[in-house]
Amino acid sequence: MDSKPVIGVNADYRSARKDSGAYGFLGAGYFDSLAEAGAIPVIIPPLENEADVRQVLNMLDGIVLGGGGDLDPRHDGFMTHPAMRLLDQRRERFDRMLMRLIAERRMPVLGIGCGMQLMNVSQGGNLFFHIPEDLPRALPHSDPMDMTHRHALEVETGSLMERVYGEGEIRVNSMHHMAIDEVAPGFAVTARCPDGVVEAIESTRDDWFALGTQFHPQNHSASALDLRIFEEFVAGITGQVIEVRMVA
Repeated sequence: MDSKPVIGVNADYRSARKDSGAYGFLGAGYFDSLAEAGAIPVIIPPLENEADVRQVLNMLDGIVLGGGGDLDPRHDGFMTHPAMRLLDQRRERFDRMLMRLIAERRMPVLGIGCGMQLMNVSQGGNLFFHIPEDLPRALPHSDPMDMTHRHALEVETGSLMERVYGEGEIRVNSMHHMAIDEVAPGFAVTARCPDGVVEAIESTRDDWFALGTQFHPQNHSASALDLRIFEEFVAGITGQVIEVRMVA
């Protein structure tokens, strides 16, 4: 591929309120990281017409599913938890449609935060809804008073995550209270917090380049090494590297 890959990023959304109209937004770290990694980022608003979304995907080489609020478990047959701060329903409807079309096309995708959780749920996995209750022995995975809160990361041998981080001590940002429980068929866990909480997954399918991180490599609290995740994603799309395939 001689030209740069064009990679879409889903915008976040807030409905109209008494003090302001509805608007879309996106953290600059997403498009800045993609641009630095050698891609052309394109922001995708929460479209409601599926035909329009299909036409947009026809013009893209890959997708980054960004983070945000919590997925509404009622879409998957579960009850909400008091600790949840749900995504705006318009964004969630769009994200779920987008993920369905991505999977249908086996389109390259990088899911971050709730983007990784959606990837997992959409393919048959499930989630812990509140780590302090579901995994009471787990380390703290969020600190409302410290947005730069970090924890260690343990990566699986032979994974893309290992290629990103190599050997030595690894620490990543952490700002979540939900996490993957059962991993979807066709995916493997490739990084965990030392307490066992899933922090990264990668596709085991030969026909789908897909990966996700629970931490946020695009965030201001990320390290310079975290940018390598975007570089590996772009390289995997362009064919500059041989994709790492995990054994299920």
